[in-house]
Amino acid sequence: MMADLTAAPLTTADIRAQYGEMTRRKRLYGGIILVVFVALMMAGFRTADDRNAGSFYDGITHVFDYPNEVLAEASEKVTELPGHLANFFPALIETLNIAAASTLVGLVFGTLLSLLSTRGMAPWPRLIPLFRRIMDICRAIPEIVIALVLIFLLGGGPVPAMIAIAIHTAGALGKLFSEVNENASLKPVEGLESVGSSWGQRMWLGVIPQVGPNYVSYALLRFEINIRASAILGFVGAGGIGYELKNAMSWGQGRYDEAAAIFLLLFVTIVVVDQISSGMRDRLINGAKA
Repeated sequence: MMADLTAAPLTTADIRAQYGEMTRRKRLYGGIILVVFVALMMAGFRTADDRNAGSFYDGITHVFDYPNEVLAEASEKVTELPGHLANFFPALIETLNIAAASTLVGLVFGTLLSLLSTRGMAPWPRLIPLFRRIMDICRAIPEIVIALVLIFLLGGGPVPAMIAIAIHTAGALGKLFSEVNENASLKPVEGLESVGSSWGQRMWLGVIPQVGPNYVSYALLRFEINIRASAILGFVGAGGIGYELKNAMSWGQGRYDEAAAIFLLLFVTIVVVDQISSGMRDRLINGAKA
């Protein structure tokens, strides 16, 4: 049925009335969703609290007990802090090596997956959904799950941690890189194809120069994330400074000064790496300041 073209145009008052009605309806729906969300949160919280060994309300008053014990013992043994820092520095280097190696491997495979899953660049367009699902799977499985499986198969050590983080990094960077690729110009690729260049040559000479700074920026950001991930994986036997922190915390009183030294090393390292990589990312994206 055709619309009545002879209908009188809407007046300003009619438009305001319709807009007000839409706003009220949106607020009503938003309020209903908020009430349902709060009700579900409260129900889930009560269920979890009932299943806990201790009550949440009883335990929240003791949330700072452990940090206070750690700081108290560390302050009593503050003279031993430099020795602990030197003692755990090799473990920190191992953690950084795990993060760097996994970032590099993930960067290589993420780049390949992103080029294979970008329209206009993929050599096999019909397989684009397959490569995208591969990235989704790599990105969806947490590093700690992959690491636990690999530790069971390969034994404890830095190698399972590196492989686990590299798999997750490849999926994450591949997704980010593919979005960057969408904004790249295809004219250089078409020009290289017209002179008989191979797919690898077209990507290396026509695409990588355009997206390289963004690739490096995302890789540096991922390196920061992988430092934290490699430290966490140490708790499940993957080596590095996380393993030393687990031992210090599991021992309890008497080694809290060592735990404090490890916390300090991690904090300083993450802050320094964050500042350096932030400066490098800004320089890559915005260019050097005159």
